Amino acid sequence: MSLAAALDVSQLPDYAYDWALVDVETSGLIARRDRILSIAVLTFGPDGTQTGEYSTLLNPGCDPGPVHIHGLTAERLSGAPTFEQVAGRIGALLQDRVMVAHNAQFDYDFLAHEFARARLYLPVTQRLCTLALNRRVEPPSDGLSLASLAAHYGVPQTSAHDALDDTRVLAGIFRSSLSEAARLDVPLPLVPCPPRQDPQFAPNPPKTPCTYRNPGRLTPGDPLVQGMKIAITGETATSRAELVARAVAAGLNIMSSVSRHTSALVTNDAASGSAKARRAIAEGVTVIDEHTFLKLLGEVRSGTPHENQTPKKATEAAAPITPPTTPTPSPAVTAAVADVPAPRRPEPKHSAKPFGRRRVLILGGTHEEASAARARVVELGGAAAINLSASVTDVVLFPGGELDRRMTRITALELPVHAHGWLGSPASEPADVPAQDGAMTDVLPRGGVIDLPTPSTAGHWHVSASWAQQTNCEVDVVAFVLDEDEQVSCDGDFVFYSAPESPDGAIRLLCDGPTEQTVAIDLTALPPAAHRIAIAAAIDGAATFGDIGAVQMTLAPGVDAPATAQATLDAATSERTLLLAEIYRRGPRWRFRAVGQGYDHGLETLVRGYGVDVE
Repeated sequence: MSLAAALDVSQLPDYAYDWALVDVETSGLIARRDRILSIAVLTFGPDGTQTGEYSTLLNPGCDPGPVHIHGLTAERLSGAPTFEQVAGRIGALLQDRVMVAHNAQFDYDFLAHEFARARLYLPVTQRLCTLALNRRVEPPSDGLSLASLAAHYGVPQTSAHDALDDTRVLAGIFRSSLSEAARLDVPLPLVPCPPRQDPQFAPNPPKTPCTYRNPGRLTPGDPLVQGMKIAITGETATSRAELVARAVAAGLNIMSSVSRHTSALVTNDAASGSAKARRAIAEGVTVIDEHTFLKLLGEVRSGTPHENQTPKKATEAAAPITPPTTPTPSPAVTAAVADVPAPRRPEPKHSAKPFGRRRVLILGGTHEEASAARARVVELGGAAAINLSASVTDVVLFPGGELDRRMTRITALELPVHAHGWLGSPASEPADVPAQDGAMTDVLPRGGVIDLPTPSTAGHWHVSASWAQQTNCEVDVVAFVLDEDEQVSCDGDFVFYSAPESPDGAIRLLCDGPTEQTVAIDLTALPPAAHRIAIAAAIDGAATFGDIGAVQMTLAPGVDAPATAQATLDAATSERTLLLAEIYRRGPRWRFRAVGQGYDHGLETLVRGYGVDVE
């Protein structure tokens, strides 16, 4: 299939690249464990002309996994080459080209691990995800799956989950998506690569989760209780591995750092000056030596399992996040969160309100004026856009908005442009915008809450954050898995760019472009201690969220599923750290909250507040 039939971008520098379109079929979903069973690569020049094609089955040397999905049995794969045998040819096709795939991080991670196993370098320096590109374009399609986008763009699909056919379908989707991006002047979400193939980013073996709640501090002279959080520092006569194994077997929770929730620190040299010892002294944590600890391990009292939550704790779990040891949040943001009514399911976007199907882009004005205008749009039942896309129905101009570079494209697209006073008298404006296909999305105000389905057929949720393109700073999204004390159970429960997956694989950070990052959450894989997943963003640089502007949050039950809920968070001004959202337990249910609570301090202070050792 040729891209040239629809689009020649060779004269558009921002879109003109040599491309390598890739699709892989795999034995499972975890790149560090599973293998590629088949691969197809199509290459194109900037003018849309196809320059190469290669596809092959691969013998993975393992069980092929879900045959009912990909149809690749062990018998079909037995005579195929191994990845190592074809890696050189695949690398030559990828060399000096932008790798394109649907859910590109998935394909990239599998390729990175396969090349690493073959002891070869993966020659990809940039990748582009057609999912991320279409989230920017926002076509009126029924979801963003390959099949949904193929139907929307009129691309024939003959054999789903066949790598070569999927890659040809991808070429048609990419052709149309690229054309739409150029029409809307949407920047391409190019992601620099690596470091994902570097072994240091592979998750550590999962820590055995403690099944008991933390009973608090150890009082000198009293016995240990199951669930107590124990940290160890310095040299010990007993091997560290044996000490940890005995403590875990007794029902204790071994921590890699010290916080105010640590029950005791075990050390033979309390005056050593180690980071853990200093923190224990500062927090007043009980310090015991190895001999005492071994003696106490002989008789550990029974603890309270995490499943036995009291109703009081279940209610407390719904309170907004406020890390206990972090500075007070910005007054403006605190006031805004405090004014939010008790948690409830908000009126959905398709309720009978004047802006029921409108998506409004605000241009110009001060940060405060634009923030208030977006809040007004949501109040009227519409959705606030932060970028120009195919889903934008109206534009509101404040002073200075006419100078926005997007106005040229808005005029060409003949979008309705209104003065800001239009938001003050919406009754005369009919909801005349055609409804889009697919399920409607609930638009949440800041602080708004939505219940997740129970039982969760989709224990898998994707929480995405996106913002306008930046030139003088970067925004990093992070996630914390927290227990009932609002603390991590281990440092691995802090997920960020350099450690993008929790040890148990329940939380993964996905980078979809320079303006979008996603936290993928598997609720079914969380340990029983997990009561809340907090998702935050921090600015790397001197800028503040007042400079960044609005951050758009979306919640979806899958990587390419229609959004269940969305929220626009833009009240922050001087803050450099912003708590974006949380998924938390409320009794037997899980809930999602759009938080939008900011702090003037940097990420390090927030991380320490949740009990992570950043020494």
